[in-house]
Amino acid sequence: MTFLPPTLSTHPSAPPCRATPTPAHRSALGQFMTPPGVARFLASLFPQANTPTCRLLDAGAGMGALSAAFLERCAAGALGFTSLAVDAYEFDEVLLDGLRQILAGYADRLPLVARVLPGDFVEQAVSSLGLWGGPRYSHAILNPPYKKIQSHSRHRLLLRQAGIETSNLYSAFVALALALLEEGGQLVAIIPRSFCNGPYFRPFRDFLLERAAIRHLHLFASRDKAFREDGVLQENLILRLERGGVQGPVTVSTSTDDSFADTLEHLHPFERIVLPGDPERFIHIPTSPEAPAHEALPGLDHTLAALRLEVSTGPVVDFRLRDWLRDQPGPDTVPLLYPVHFRAGRLVWPLADARKPNAIVQHAETAKWLYPAGCYCVTRRLSSKEEKHRIVAGVVDPALLPGVSALGFENHLNVFHQDRHGLPALLALGLAAFLNSGIADAQFRRFNGHTQVNATDLRGMRYPSRDLLTTLGAWAKTRGDLVLAEVDEKLETLLA
Repeated sequence: MTFLPPTLSTHPSAPPCRATPTPAHRSALGQFMTPPGVARFLASLFPQANTPTCRLLDAGAGMGALSAAFLERCAAGALGFTSLAVDAYEFDEVLLDGLRQILAGYADRLPLVARVLPGDFVEQAVSSLGLWGGPRYSHAILNPPYKKIQSHSRHRLLLRQAGIETSNLYSAFVALALALLEEGGQLVAIIPRSFCNGPYFRPFRDFLLERAAIRHLHLFASRDKAFREDGVLQENLILRLERGGVQGPVTVSTSTDDSFADTLEHLHPFERIVLPGDPERFIHIPTSPEAPAHEALPGLDHTLAALRLEVSTGPVVDFRLRDWLRDQPGPDTVPLLYPVHFRAGRLVWPLADARKPNAIVQHAETAKWLYPAGCYCVTRRLSSKEEKHRIVAGVVDPALLPGVSALGFENHLNVFHQDRHGLPALLALGLAAFLNSGIADAQFRRFNGHTQVNATDLRGMRYPSRDLLTTLGAWAKTRGDLVLAEVDEKLETLLA
């Protein structure tokens, strides 16, 4: 094996060399080291080569676990390369010596030319793309850093130069690696699932889907097993992309953990992964070969727009309106509603022992933050990982708020409304019962892999008709509960 000297300089803000990377040090850089089993699985996803030459990109290489797993597969003769080159980029100087030693271990086993490139991958990749549109790689394997990018940071400005708009380093690394691949090039990465939905990652989804075909998606059934040593609770997925490929069916696999002992694999049409006509291009991940319950129900086919309904994030950001908030209601206030004011779907207000304000002053200065009094369906924007369902919905019953002319909804609530006015009572009850159902939860989980429930996600769902929601609301009203064990059975009857 030949080592070539790096041609790119170390980033001036690189951390000083340490003997070992501490957890705090790794966290500061967004590092999560790849377990050996995960590295081997990523390497196994690359198809048999149709060319004798391989140029591998490992961006955010760490200690070289992913490159090593790929080279082990090459050494076993599985990929058929007669010439290999590896570019391993790593920002953290603590890891560089170990990375060089790992790659040097293949000196006698493979016809390999390897470069360890210190410094900032984002800066170097954008520079490379801008100067000569390259280099071009045939393969890329990544476990990129997971860290937010500030909107006015140098990284964000550099990425925009390359036509990439994204808010996290992991998606930036994947987009840049994809841009550096030759046509037909293969990219395999393990990344958080959060890019599959939500408005912030819409430009990244567009970038990915316009330049590559999705070939494989893998999910871990257990949220905390893939990176257990780092205490990661973010749901992760593994994906394989083909640069410039014609999109066809997608292989979806699942396993409980990083042993991959119980891996199941199924093939799905792409129309089940990205729904035709979805302007947000959410990426859905089915986990069984059967069509999910919500697809099999013919009546579950209405968008919120078709229902003449809207959903918005609660407009009251409490720290910005602190001077107008009151712990308890008074003669000049109206209710301010937080998630804590909803228990088992029902409004409980005011709360004498609440740590949050119960009221907001009604004034010309606060009018634009308030909704007219009425009946509203609301959901929490954050659910805990222990909750059975991601979506937790409740109803504002105006009968419980006599004499109230307006309402404040805090920013951790999503509000379903009609042109910023309330809903018919039975419609609101039925909508809340539906959102609390297992059918709605299963639909939501196919594109949402975290505990946030954003208004954009709720707009991307499919709902029963207004008439069916009203019928469901009348049924739920007779039971006096909006978290009903039998709601799915009732829904299946109504929607059949």
